[in-house]
Amino acid sequence: MNTELEKNFVDFFKPNQRLIHKICRIYTDNTEDHEDLFQEITVQLWRSFPGFKGESKFSTWMYKVALNTAMTLFRKPQRKQWKYSDVDVSSLKMEYQAYEDDEHKLKKMYKAIHELSDVEKALIMMYLEDKPYKEIGEILGITEGNARVKMNRAKNNLKTKISTK
Repeated sequence: MNTELEKNFVDFFKPNQRLIHKICRIYTDNTEDHEDLFQEITVQLWRSFPGFKGESKFSTWMYKVALNTAMTLFRKPQRKQWKYSDVDVSSLKMEYQAYEDDEHKLKKMYKAIHELSDVEKALIMMYLEDKPYKEIGEILGITEGNARVKMNRAKNNLKTKISTK
């Protein structure tokens, strides 16, 4: 393996690791699946990293790869068909950092988010990250205006779900 490529990947990945945890939290509902999805996203990011040209921010590119991985895996009828078994990322010398929160309101919100569509989940997550609509559109492959419309619908849907819990 290319050690400079590995170092660059780890340098980009480490400060953005929390983003992957948030995606995993939204698309999974137990610790084991969270860890498996985290691993799968990490592998997909590593496989795709040589193609990262720096034309967008690393976090934007990371969001796109991570969301596509999560949505692809959880759209399939037989969910949780993890593919990472044939890839060894142990040489990257990264450690899994746990992501925990125990606040009741956050748990209620995440429970409601789990009930949203895949696209609505992604929109809400990016909204919570204060992503600008232009970047949200870029990540999802839609126009900025379409991102605004979809965001408003997703927020209204989430409010409805939270208020009925």
